[in-house]
Amino acid sequence: METIISKIYSKNKVKRYFWLLVGTLICACAYNIFIFPYDIVFGGVGGISIIADHFIDIKPSVFMLGCSFILCLIGLIFLSKERVMRSIVGAILFPVFVEFTSFLGGVFQIGNDDMLIAVLFGGCLYGIGLGLIMRSGFTLGGTDFLTQIVNKYFKITMGSSMIIIEGTIVIIGAFIFGFTNFMYAALVLYLITFLVDKVMLGISDKKAFYIVTKKKNEVCDYVIGELGHTITVFSATGGFSRKKVSVLFTVVPTKEYYKLKEGIRLIDDSAFFTVVDAYEVLGGE
Repeated sequence: METIISKIYSKNKVKRYFWLLVGTLICACAYNIFIFPYDIVFGGVGGISIIADHFIDIKPSVFMLGCSFILCLIGLIFLSKERVMRSIVGAILFPVFVEFTSFLGGVFQIGNDDMLIAVLFGGCLYGIGLGLIMRSGFTLGGTDFLTQIVNKYFKITMGSSMIIIEGTIVIIGAFIFGFTNFMYAALVLYLITFLVDKVMLGISDKKAFYIVTKKKNEVCDYVIGELGHTITVFSATGGFSRKKVSVLFTVVPTKEYYKLKEGIRLIDDSAFFTVVDAYEVLGGE
């Protein structure tokens, strides 16, 4: 029987593989132009290849391919075949694209005096590329296999697993290339993480309000009658008081955030509410 996750990955295959290729190409260009020439050890097999290049004379693409092959074998031993197969395409494509775009490092020479510019552009481009890859349902493989293994066998979160694996690589790079390069690597990592989130989730143009108020009807009338938005009321129980309360939920455009916030305060200045970004609002009547 086909699982839901299998159905998800079987949809829009051509579109998904197209964005995988585009994202991988962007990552490879960012790596060759802005990251590898300046020894920015930002984690992953790309970071490991920079460390290896410091000690042995080997092409980064060749080292990445060999490293990815070994990590894929480890993944097949400790993880499910399905998990590994979703990452193996990116694990092969990235070294290949790094080799094809290796000449770009010589074409676009920025110079050590403008290293901050290189780091900013490199982090942003790599983050955009990786975001496109992950949004299409793929990864670049490599150390991602180690992250999943640590998560599975040591029972810690994926985020913590990633910090352990990637953090170890970055720290090794700091010992080899110095504290300044370590700070640049930290900046690159931050930019990559930030851009991946933005590419995958988009920029929020709506706000979701969760409201607990004694003046439920007045707030509902204000949201529906004056702002022109729907609102949902559901029952909840206070964790401390154990009292039954009504929670109001509504989503409004960001430009109306101030109107709703101040409107709630005018109606009930003792109301409790929290506001979160709503990246996608689908369905409903």
